[in-house]
Amino acid sequence: MILTLFLYVSFMRIWHKPFIYRAAVGFMMVLVVSLIWTLFRIEAFIRLTEISSEWSEFGGWHFASIFIFLCWTGLFHGMRYNDLLQTEHRIMLKAEAEAREEQMKRMHAQTIARDAQIKMLRYQLNPHFLCNTLNAISSLVEVNESQKAQSMTVQLSRFLRHSLDNNPDTKLSLENEIKALNLYLEIEKTRFGDRLILDFQIDEQARLALVPSLLLQPIIENSMKHAIAQNELGGTISILAKVQQHRLIMQLSDTGSGSKIGKSKMESSKGRGVGLRNTNERLKALYENDFSVNIDLIPLGGLRTTIELPCEYSSSGNGYPMSNQERLSENEYKA
Repeated sequence: MILTLFLYVSFMRIWHKPFIYRAAVGFMMVLVVSLIWTLFRIEAFIRLTEISSEWSEFGGWHFASIFIFLCWTGLFHGMRYNDLLQTEHRIMLKAEAEAREEQMKRMHAQTIARDAQIKMLRYQLNPHFLCNTLNAISSLVEVNESQKAQSMTVQLSRFLRHSLDNNPDTKLSLENEIKALNLYLEIEKTRFGDRLILDFQIDEQARLALVPSLLLQPIIENSMKHAIAQNELGGTISILAKVQQHRLIMQLSDTGSGSKIGKSKMESSKGRGVGLRNTNERLKALYENDFSVNIDLIPLGGLRTTIELPCEYSSSGNGYPMSNQERLSENEYKA
C-alpha cells in the first residue's frame, strides 16, 4: 500500500505530460517499485522460513511483482480515465442544458419581436380608417342624421372591439374573417350607401381555411380610399376565394376610380403601397416564404390583389382559432 501510494503521487504529477513521456517514466517507476517489493518479500520470506536458497529464484519473484504493479497501474489509469469521462460528460450535459435554455430565451425573444412587428404593421392602418369614420359621423351629426350617426358609432365600436380582442397572429377561418370584414364594410356602406357594391364568391372548401386575423381589411380599405371614394358613381369590391392543390387562393379586386393608375403610384407610400406592403410584411412574419402576393391592373380599370397561402384547417373543425395544444400537435404532425 505504501509503494502504490508512491506510484499514485508520481502518476498524478506527470499526468499532464505527453503520453510517451508518461509511459516511459511510469514503466521505469513500476520496475523500481517492483524491485523494492521483491527484495522486501524475499528477505521477509527468508527470515520467516530460514530458507536462504530463494535468492536463486529472484527472477520469478521479480516478474510476479512487476505483474502485480502493472495490474495496479492499469486499474489506476482505468479509474482515472473513467473519472475524467464522467466529468466531461457532466460538463457536456451542463453545456447542452445552457444551450437549450439560451435557445428557448432567444426563441421567446424572437416571438415577442415578431408579435410586436405584426401588431405594428396592422395598427399602422387603423388611424386613417378611424379618422375617416369619425369625420363621417361628424358630417352626419351636422346634417341632423342622428340615427345614421348613432348606427355608425355602434358599428365603429363593434369593429374596434373585434380588432382589439383578436391577436394579429391568430388564425381564423375565412368565414369568420369575412364576418369581421363585414363589420368594417357596414361602416363604409353607411358612408357610401348605394355607391358601394359588394360581390363575395367564397367556395365552401375555402370557408373553413385558416387565415390571419384582419388580413383582408387593409386591402379593402385601400380600395375604399383609392377607388370607391374617388369615383362619383362608386364601384364594386369583389372577393373570390378557392382552394387549389392544398393552397388557399384569394383574389380581391375593385372597379377603380375611373382614372388610370401608374405602377409607380400604385407602389408608392402615398398610393396603395402602404396597405399592400404591410400585408406582405405581416404574411412574411407568419409564413416566411411559403406565400405569395401578386398585384396587377385590371384592363377595365381597378386593381386586383391575389394572395396565395398554405391551406390550413382547425383541428377542432369549428373554424375558430386553434388552441396552443392543437397548434403543437399540428406542428408535430407536419414535422
